[in-house]
Amino acid sequence: MIIRVPRIPRPGETVLGGEFSMAAGGKGANQAVAAARAGGRVTFVARVGDDDLGARALADLSTGGVDTRFVLRTPGTSSGLALITVDERGENSISVVSGANALLSVEDVEAATAAFSAADIVLLQLESPLATVEAALRLAKERGVPVILNPAPARELDDALLALVSLLTPNEHEAEILTGIAVKDEPGARRAAGRLKERGAAGVVITLGERGVYASAGGFEGAAPAFKVDPVDTTAAGDVFNGALAVALAEKRPMVEALRFAQAAAAISVTRAGAQPSAPTRAEIVAFIR
Repeated sequence: MIIRVPRIPRPGETVLGGEFSMAAGGKGANQAVAAARAGGRVTFVARVGDDDLGARALADLSTGGVDTRFVLRTPGTSSGLALITVDERGENSISVVSGANALLSVEDVEAATAAFSAADIVLLQLESPLATVEAALRLAKERGVPVILNPAPARELDDALLALVSLLTPNEHEAEILTGIAVKDEPGARRAAGRLKERGAAGVVITLGERGVYASAGGFEGAAPAFKVDPVDTTAAGDVFNGALAVALAEKRPMVEALRFAQAAAAISVTRAGAQPSAPTRAEIVAFIR
């Protein structure tokens, strides 16, 4: 649920907003739809509530081209919900209630073993319980399937879990939480990426918003600048980046090319309002790069 405001309210402050809208969201769902629109065949493992929002979420996922056979309805529980304020510069502030997301279990993941066995790549984030995320990591590892972990919302992760990750994709704030290193420039990003690899991650891509990304993965080490666009709403830009990156890497593209594809998708998304509605199609991404 999104409200556009002149500026993000400070603690204790009320700011009168303008336009209100509702759009399909949720980090995992955003990433799934972004990957499907970018050209991937996507199977999603998740839980929604047995409320109207859950029914709407399932419909939106199906419309977005996502296989929802492993998305479970959860009786007596609300669906996950985000309350978002977006200021006139396109920056946002988000509060989330987990709802059914918090009930996705290890058993639910194990019931989707067939999807893991058929996958070219697995994409995970942290809006589900950590034990469930770790079960998915192990299931993928056992089958030799590479895993992208987007460590958001940010939380502490132990080295044993990071050692199961093929590619870790924090933003600068999440990288700082995981390493204690401030990521304010390229040298800071380089140090943080190095520290995360020391802790076990095989590869690291740190997203830096309008400054682009810093990558230490797939034989590439360095910064990749962002495309310049006029932002309308940055909501889900990171999710769109991760979804498109998963598609590009599943297609075995070189890291530099995969980053460019993902950055183009994210650039398009910030010129549009909303979360899932902002994800571009593959044709749009290709045309944008040209």
